[in-house]
Amino acid sequence: MTRRPAAPSMAPTADGAKTAPELSSALRRYLYLTACVTGAAVMVVEILGAKMLAPYFGTSHFVWTAQIAVTMAALACGYYAGGRLVDRAARLGRLYASILAAALALTLTVWLRERVAYALLGLPLAAGSLLASFFLFFLPLGLLAMTGPFLARMVSRSLRDVGGTVGRLSAVSTVGSFLGTAAIGYLLIPLLPNSWTMYGTAAALAALAAGWFLAWGRRGSSSAVTAACIAFGIAAGAWGLRFDGPRIPGNQELFRGNSSFGLIQVIQPAGSRIRYYLNDYLTQNVYDPVSGTSAAMFTWMLEDLARAYTPRLDDVLCIGMGVGMVPRELARGGARVDVVEINPAVVPVARQFFDLDTVAFDLTIGDGRWFVNQAGSRYDAVLLDAFVGDSVPSHLMSREAFVAIARILKPDGVLVINTFVDFDSRDDFLGASLMKTLRSVFPGVRAHGARNANMLFVASSRDPLTVLSLPDFSEVHPDALADVRLAFTSLWEPNPDRGIVLTDDFNPADFHDAANRESLRRRLALSMKIGS
Repeated sequence: MTRRPAAPSMAPTADGAKTAPELSSALRRYLYLTACVTGAAVMVVEILGAKMLAPYFGTSHFVWTAQIAVTMAALACGYYAGGRLVDRAARLGRLYASILAAALALTLTVWLRERVAYALLGLPLAAGSLLASFFLFFLPLGLLAMTGPFLARMVSRSLRDVGGTVGRLSAVSTVGSFLGTAAIGYLLIPLLPNSWTMYGTAAALAALAAGWFLAWGRRGSSSAVTAACIAFGIAAGAWGLRFDGPRIPGNQELFRGNSSFGLIQVIQPAGSRIRYYLNDYLTQNVYDPVSGTSAAMFTWMLEDLARAYTPRLDDVLCIGMGVGMVPRELARGGARVDVVEINPAVVPVARQFFDLDTVAFDLTIGDGRWFVNQAGSRYDAVLLDAFVGDSVPSHLMSREAFVAIARILKPDGVLVINTFVDFDSRDDFLGASLMKTLRSVFPGVRAHGARNANMLFVASSRDPLTVLSLPDFSEVHPDALADVRLAFTSLWEPNPDRGIVLTDDFNPADFHDAANRESLRRRLALSMKIGS
C-alpha cells in the first residue's frame, strides 16, 4: 500500500517569499473548473430555492429577502470556515469532501422542502420563509463557499502571486455564477421541474468531487466512502423526485409544467367537467369546456364592467391574458383587442385545454408596463389582470403606471383592475392605497366586489363615474352568477386613512399586505397537503 504524501507546505525563498510545491497542469485546471462549477451552483441554489418555497410562502419580497439573506450568511460562514480549515491542513480531500457533502444536502432538499414548509406555515411570513430557507439551504451553500479560500491557498505558488491567483479564481468563479444565473433563468426553470434542476445540480457537484477522488485522492477507503455517498445521494434524490410538489387531493392533473413565472397546472375535480388553471397553486381561471365559458366571477366582471362604464367598446387592451377567455369574448363582441402577456408558457396550455384562439386578438409577449409605455394606440378600456403569485406586480400598481395608462385611454375610456383586497380587515393597506392612488390620477373611481372574492376597481376621467348600461346576466355561467350579481351591485369604499399613494419610488404594498397574502397562501398550502 502506498502512503499518501504529506500535505504540501510553502517553503521560503531567498528573498523571504514562500513558495508552494508545483501542481500538475491537469490538477491546476481541475481546480479552476471547481471554482467555476461551485460558483454556478451557488447561484442556481439561491434562485431555485426561492422558486421551491413559492408554493408554500408565495413570491413576495419576503421570500426573496429570506433566500438572499440566508445565501449571504452561508457564504460568509463558509468563507471563514474554509479559510480556517485550509490553514490547519492544506488537503484538497477536505475540500472535495465538503463539495460532496453539499451535493448530498441538496438532494435532501428535494425531499425535505414540503415537510419543512408545512412545519413552519404557522409562523409569520417573514419568519417562516427565513427559517425554511435556513434549514434547507444554509448548509449546502456554506459548504460550497469553502471552495474560495481553499483554492486560493492551494493554487498560489508564492506570496508574490497571491493577488493574481485570487483575482483569477474570483474571475472564474464569477463567470461560473454568470453561467449558472443564465442557465437557471433562461433554460432550466422554463424547461425542467424545480426538483429535477436541484437534483441535477447536486449530481454535477457529486461528479466534480468524485472526479478528484478518482484521479488524485486516496484509493481504497476514500473511494468506497465516495461511492457510498454518491449512492445515497442518488437514492435520496430519486425518492424526492417522487414528490415533485404537492398534488391537490381529489383532482385529476391534466397538465403540469414549470415556467419562468411559476408552476403551471391544469386540474379537473373527479366527476366534474370543470377545469382549473393554476399558477403556483393559485387558481387563475375556471373553465367549462362544454359551454365554452368561464365559471369564475372575475372573468365575467372584467368584461361586464368595461361594457357597463364605457359608451363604446371598440378598442381594448388586456394586460395579462390568463388563458384568453376575456380577450376572446371581447373580440367576439366586435372589439379590436390587444393582449400583452409576460409568460409565453401559458399560450400552448391555453390552446390545448381552454380553447384559446390567438387569431381573435393581437398577442404580444412582454411586460405590461413596457407595452403601455411604448403604446401608440388609444383604447376604450384597459383591463389589468396580471397576477404573478399572490398579487398584481407592484410596478403595475403605482401612480406612474396609472398615469401611463391614462395617457393611452380615450376621453371616456376606463381602466378595470382585478385584484385581491379585504376591505373588512383593519390591515387592508393595499385596498385603501389602491383607491387613493387611482384617485390621484382619475377623477372617477369605484370598487366592486363580494366578500371572500376578487375586488375590481374601475377608474375613468369621468366624474361622477356612473353605469351607462347593465350587463346581460343571462349569459353568465351558473356557477358564477350569484357572485357576479353581488359584485356588480356592491360598491366598496375603504378607509382612506389606512393607505398611501403608491409610487414607483415608494411602494411597500408587499410589506403591508403580507398578513392577507400569508392567510391566503396558508389556506392553499394546507389544502394541497398530501393525505389531507
